[in-house]
Amino acid sequence: MRTLDYTSEELCAAPRLRIALVTETWTPEVNGVAMTLGRMVDGLIRRGHSVQLIRPRQVRGETAAHGDGLEEVLSHGLRLPRYDGLKLGLPARVRLLREWSRQRPDLVHVATEGPLGWTAVTAANKLRIPVTSDFHTNFDHYSSHYGIGWLRQPVAAYLRRFHNRTAATYVPTAALAARLAAEGYRRVEVISRGVDTALYSSTRRSEALRRSWGVSPEGVAVVSVGRLAPEKNLGLALRAFAAIRRLRPDARMIVVGDGPQRAALERSCPDAVFAGMRHGEDLAAHYASADLFLFPSLTETFGNVTLEAMASGVCAVAYDYAAAAEVIRDFGNGASVACGDEEGFIARAVQLAGADALRAELAQAARRSAEAIDWERVNDSFTAALLRVWRAGSGEAAALGEPQPGEA
Repeated sequence: MRTLDYTSEELCAAPRLRIALVTETWTPEVNGVAMTLGRMVDGLIRRGHSVQLIRPRQVRGETAAHGDGLEEVLSHGLRLPRYDGLKLGLPARVRLLREWSRQRPDLVHVATEGPLGWTAVTAANKLRIPVTSDFHTNFDHYSSHYGIGWLRQPVAAYLRRFHNRTAATYVPTAALAARLAAEGYRRVEVISRGVDTALYSSTRRSEALRRSWGVSPEGVAVVSVGRLAPEKNLGLALRAFAAIRRLRPDARMIVVGDGPQRAALERSCPDAVFAGMRHGEDLAAHYASADLFLFPSLTETFGNVTLEAMASGVCAVAYDYAAAAEVIRDFGNGASVACGDEEGFIARAVQLAGADALRAELAQAARRSAEAIDWERVNDSFTAALLRVWRAGSGEAAALGEPQPGEA
């Protein structure tokens, strides 16, 4: 495990690569993986590399995009049950072998671990093309939230085997890298995440939007942003808001996002504003118009929403986990609570809801912290990482085709 370093001279002098990037999610799908990949693909293209994007067709009749350094190859996929808007890419080994034999990429990067991703790793190894991977989602941790906890160990074993067939696995935090290394993952490297501080900014705060929520200028708008699903632990956010409301009757809860738990959450908190899915400047205004951001998830690999809230000048309360563990200093630029301490999470949320001056001070510090988390540096790191694997040559890729003896 190592955190990547790089030099600007290395990137400027590097050859321009043809990179095949395989993913089961892409814009306009709304999730952290799709957003992150969009940023990273843009970064590769702006640095002179060309990207062949291989992904499932999102809607019937969709045609592949071409131009400006990007070429799309659309594959077949199936809708994921209980995960609206996302597809599972179907196996495509024969097609990828044919495609990459006809026009060979310099490197294959696999961002998701479904059947499409597995067959992409297999095809790349067979053709002796260097292949790398991302670990974006704790799928094994999700199983207990969907009534299939008995699958956690088999899923974890599959993920470990998947990533150990690649030359490097990129993760967003040092804590996740250490955990995966302890679980038997090899060649784990850290590439963090960035935030768009021009889009997410306190300048987008809207009193008109706050009034539409029923929040007075002196009131407290408490916001949660993300998929409304069991693994996000949103019940805790609503319990924290109920405790806030006892102290601050002028508080209002705003839930941004959609998902399978929406109806149940609406029943449990009928006074909350359920704003649904928001995008772009509209989403940025929803962040910036809030006063307190609650993020109780314990299943993230990163949690881009934490950085987005901080960049928006909003005080965040989160567990000391994933992005929050990397960027939040407790009572320095937000509030960080020990993982799993639900009473502590609620108490900290109530404390900050009732301390307007402290909350404003932490919000300003959060913005300053976010300004130092730049996508350009992240994209330099990602580009340098791929170049290093490419320079290592195809021999390593071929040797990674099968698990080592004794590997799960």
